[in-house]
Amino acid sequence: MADFYQNGIVTTLHNLSERPVEELEAELMSFADQRSMGLILPSLFSELEGEALPKIVEELKSVPYLSQIVIGLDRADEAQYKHALSFFKDLPQHHRVLWNDGPRLQALDKELAALGLAPKELGKGRNVWYCMGYVLATGKAESVALHDCDIVTYERDLLARLIYPVANPRFNYEFCKGYYARVANGKMNGRVARLLVTPLLKALKRVTDQNAYLDYMDSFKYSLAGEFSFRRDVLSDIRIPSDWGLEIGVLSEMHRNYASNRLCQVDIAKTYDHKHQDLSLDCTDGGLSKMSIDITKSLFRKLATQGETFNTEGFRSLKATYYRIALDFVEAYHNDALMNGLTLDVHLEEKAVEMFAQNIMTAGQSFLDNPMETPFIPSWNRVVSAMPDVMERLKEAVELDQQEFGG
Repeated sequence: MADFYQNGIVTTLHNLSERPVEELEAELMSFADQRSMGLILPSLFSELEGEALPKIVEELKSVPYLSQIVIGLDRADEAQYKHALSFFKDLPQHHRVLWNDGPRLQALDKELAALGLAPKELGKGRNVWYCMGYVLATGKAESVALHDCDIVTYERDLLARLIYPVANPRFNYEFCKGYYARVANGKMNGRVARLLVTPLLKALKRVTDQNAYLDYMDSFKYSLAGEFSFRRDVLSDIRIPSDWGLEIGVLSEMHRNYASNRLCQVDIAKTYDHKHQDLSLDCTDGGLSKMSIDITKSLFRKLATQGETFNTEGFRSLKATYYRIALDFVEAYHNDALMNGLTLDVHLEEKAVEMFAQNIMTAGQSFLDNPMETPFIPSWNRVVSAMPDVMERLKEAVELDQQEFGG
């Protein structure tokens, strides 16, 4: 049973009663006339061949309230795009697959790049951005959820609970962040959130001036969750990063654009497990190591926009403060795991903390070397102002791909 504690300045919606999914879905159906609902699924082609996505699609077939599903497909050639169309064809909801590597969307991307408006990096951020643009272009959904395609413990109540806060007409939330316990197979997971983000936010609070942004970020139970939902108007003005800082960047944008009473977080799953990244102790170009650097830089960039001044000595103090706090957290997590009959490798946890501490310095030096770096993809409002017909052209490209290859 969850607690009912409200922590921080963002409303927390708990799972206090284990409502049947059918009851939630009946309510969502009653909301659909006022707030039509859609879902974005950013996917790699390889995920179509994994164990998680086929089960997700089977669950989605039984979801009655969605008016639109938008699948962003990355790293797919023509044959793989055709396979994807077949893979998703049994979804009863209106759905489209954005072939991001196809010639039509690539041509549009090149035109945007010539204007300095295209995403500069491949990856989830770019995929999500184009999906958001397509949702705006079609106008089929007023409330939109987004979740990953590698959730091996997926059940459809996750989606129902995720989209409910922005779909209920009696609520005024513009954005909702999902959270859950990262526990699976008798182990406590979520190391980057537990061992980097939470202690780093605590350390930043100690070494910087009082900052409302840090209080806001520290209000989220699981800031790195890849599951969130929006009202459609949010999609027009949000700028998202194209690197591993996507989740932190989205939260930062919501803090920039909206009052905290328009935002919430919701408990969406009892258990949650997905594809795990390598720790990458000896390599900063991949795995959790690169993720930690990108996330840390995104926090530094946000604080710099609020007037915080950083230098090498300050980063050294931050590293030392973080390290002590993080080690204390390791002990707390170890005790929590033992009491719940879970396993937790203290040695590996402390090795991760050591890596994250070093990466704070790496991220700090990268920030100092290139303080004007702007990894954010432009908002769709800006893109439309530069290319007024971009929405129609995006929608047309997706439809032509569907007609040509969909059979």
